Formats: sequence, C-alpha cells, structure tokens
Amino acid sequence: MPKEAQADGRQKRADYASTKVRRLGAWIQGVDPDSPAYDAGLEPGMRIDKVNGVVPRDIIDWRWYASDDEADLEVFDPEDGQEYACTLYREPGQDWGVDFTDVLFDGIRTCVNACQFCFMRMLPDDARASLSLRDDDYRLSFLQGNFVTLTNMTDEDVDRVINWRLEPMNVSLHAVSPDVRRSLIGPHAQRGMDVLERLCQAGIEVHGQIVLCAGINDGEELHRTLDWVEAHDAVTSLALVPMGYTKYSRNFSHSFSEDREASRAVVRLIEPYQRRARERLGITRFQLSDEFYLDADLPVPDADTYDGYPQFYDGIGMLRSFLDEVRDIGDSRVDELRGVTRRLAARDERALLVCGEAALGVMRTLCRAWANVCDVDDARVEATPIHNDYYGGDVNVTGLIVSCDLLAQLPGDLTGRVVVLPEVMFNFDKVTLDGDTQQHILDEIGRRGGRALVVQTTPGSLLDALAQDGAVTN
Repeated sequence: MPKEAQADGRQKRADYASTKVRRLGAWIQGVDPDSPAYDAGLEPGMRIDKVNGVVPRDIIDWRWYASDDEADLEVFDPEDGQEYACTLYREPGQDWGVDFTDVLFDGIRTCVNACQFCFMRMLPDDARASLSLRDDDYRLSFLQGNFVTLTNMTDEDVDRVINWRLEPMNVSLHAVSPDVRRSLIGPHAQRGMDVLERLCQAGIEVHGQIVLCAGINDGEELHRTLDWVEAHDAVTSLALVPMGYTKYSRNFSHSFSEDREASRAVVRLIEPYQRRARERLGITRFQLSDEFYLDADLPVPDADTYDGYPQFYDGIGMLRSFLDEVRDIGDSRVDELRGVTRRLAARDERALLVCGEAALGVMRTLCRAWANVCDVDDARVEATPIHNDYYGGDVNVTGLIVSCDLLAQLPGDLTGRVVVLPEVMFNFDKVTLDGDTQQHILDEIGRRGGRALVVQTTPGSLLDALAQDGAVTN
C-alpha cells in the first residue's frame, strides 16, 4: 500500500450523523493554492469521475491510483455540465492539493445485522433520522478507526484489504461460539468470523472489540473468545467495553454499571490473559475499558498497561491519560494554573467544567490538584456534571451530553460564570445529539449572563483555553 494511501488520519472520529446532505461521487471541497490541482484548473464544486481510467470508489482508490507523479483525470464541471480531461503533474513527495467532501465516493456501507445491544435501536422516537444510520463499512475501519463486524464484506472486499494491506482493521468480535454470535448479531454472524479468519491468516493487523453483555457473552463464553484471540497473534489489541443501554431499550434494563462484583469478576477473568500476553509478546494486548475500573471501584492501571493507547477513542485508557496529564501540568505549568485562578478571582468569576457523570471523579481530581498547586482551598474551577435524562438508562458519558439536559441543569443565572463546554458533545456540524446548535447554546449561556468556551476535555486543553481567556462573549 503506498504511504500516501495510508495517511488519511485514522485517529479522527467519523461522523456519519451529520446534518448535511452527502452526494455520491468524488466532489472537490477545496484546492490548495499553487498546488498541482490548482495548476490543472481544478476548483471546489467539481467532481473527479476517473483517475487514470478508474472510477474511484473512495479516498483509498484516489490515493492508490494517483500514487505516481502524474495522474490523468476526467473531471465534471457542474457550472457548464461538461466533462473535461486534464493531467496533474507533481514533484516527488508533493501533495496533489485537493480535498474531497467525503472519504467515501460511492456511499456508505450499512449494517446487515440485528445486534441485541445496538445503540441505534435504543434511541428516542424523535431522534433525527441521521442518527439511525447504522454504518458498518470496512473502509471507515481502516480510514477512521470505526469498528465493523465484517458481515457485509464480499470476497472482493476481503481481497482488497489483504492485497492492499488495509490495516489495522478494527473489528467487533463480541463472541466466537456460533450460537452466541447468532443470538447477539443475527443470521450473518458466521460471515464475520469467516472473514476475520482470512484476515488473520493473511497477517492483517486487527484491533478487536467485545461489547460485553451480562449473562450472554461473559463468563465461560468470554473465556472462549479470549482463548480464540490468544491463538491469533494478528489481533494485537482487544478492547472489552460494557454494553450500555437507554431508557428506550427493549432488551436490557441493567449492565455492569450497576453491579460492582460482576465488574470485578471481569477484571479478574482478564488478568491471566494480560499476564501471559506480557510474558509472550511484551504487550498487555487485552484491554478493559475505563468503565470497568470505575464500576468495579478499582484503581485505573498504569500507562504501560495500555501499550501506547491503540484504542484510546474506544474508551481504553482515557482516564489514565487524563490523570497522568493532571500530574504533568501540576509539575510543569504551575505559573499558568496560578495565573488563571488569579484572573478568575480578579473578575469575580468561576469556571464550570461541564462533564458527564462518569467523568466527575477525574474532573474533581483535576480541580483538587489545581487548588493544591495554587495553595488554596478553591481554585475557582469546578466540575459540573450533567445527568443524562434524554437517554436515561446507564448513559453517563460526556460525549452523549445533549442540549436539553445541559440547559435545564445549568443555573438560570450564570453571571460571573465561564461555562467550559466539552467539544465532544457536538458533531462536526456543531450540532448536539438532540439537534440543537452550538451557537444557540452559546447564545443562551450569554442570555443568562455567562460566557462560554468549547474545549477538548483534556487537562492541557482546558488549561490552554482558560489561560488564553478565549471565552466567547455573547
């Protein structure tokens, strides 16, 4: 696989719950000035229909077939409705300078499964339609880290992954016993195992995931699944995450979040597999999501346990990373921490760090560490948890905070408050899961007399934003 074909930012979160209408085709979104694409006359709004004689299905095709220093294109210009031929030339190592409106040109592959624990089946009736789009596209697994079941892949798709080395693939495994998989996933469950076996035999690196459902794929079935993974070295990491449910679920009314002993049993069960992996491979490999340690009331493991955080955005190691960063800024950014507290005091302001209830403990750890550094009882920075009434159930993470809960639970009078909103509660269109816009929320906070910041929820980012005092004044 050409290096350029692999450089599409796999750490970015895909957002196919966008409110924008997507069009099929390789539509150009932007062209860099003085680039080969600019020199060839390409402009935003045009569509590339062929590259070196091939109709590109996705950004992978584009990067593969345009990997040389010359590319013959067929381009459609909607301004006059005409098709044009042009050739792009570039120096070795130079980028073509063209960005597309999407990474998938032929549309997204949707799910053919009927997973019992599917979050899309637990949404309120009035949820916007785009949230119900159940993607299961192997290309987004490679490009953006989405987890896929492999059940809708054709043999041609599998050959493409193997021959082009589209790795790592992020695969939802859940269980290995045919009857349990069929119960959990549906009638296409075996196809996923067959494809996964082929990928592993071909040496394709896999990051696996198990959504653990109490009484279904835990206990002895979990042992069987872990044994299978242990025998397949191509699976370099395996994440175990607890099933979450909303108040709209028809199948579930409890999970590990309500059962400390069950959570502790999962921690104990996985420890021998972690120990053997470290002894044989030098990596922990089998990873538990942060929720298990919170639910089990156990300490979060050290950073070395997480093997460089290959599944960070699946909730694996976020707490450890956060806690370590709290320690780091407490050691290295003392003057900034003290400066923020002094400025807040001078303005008679307080910073409210909005978070989900699951993150309340670590947010309070940050606030306590901040106060200790400043040698005060109150650093004027406080965690503000939002209870998720919209989804209910055991939903309590920051990324699922919605506008109606936020605005209902923030004080009616926000005078002297800097409300620090988590960026992750908004999609790429700056819209919340309940359909409100970021600007409306900022306006409402301003109407109540407050100011607002939208920030990534890491200690360093929170400190950066408050230290720069980049609050949005409404």
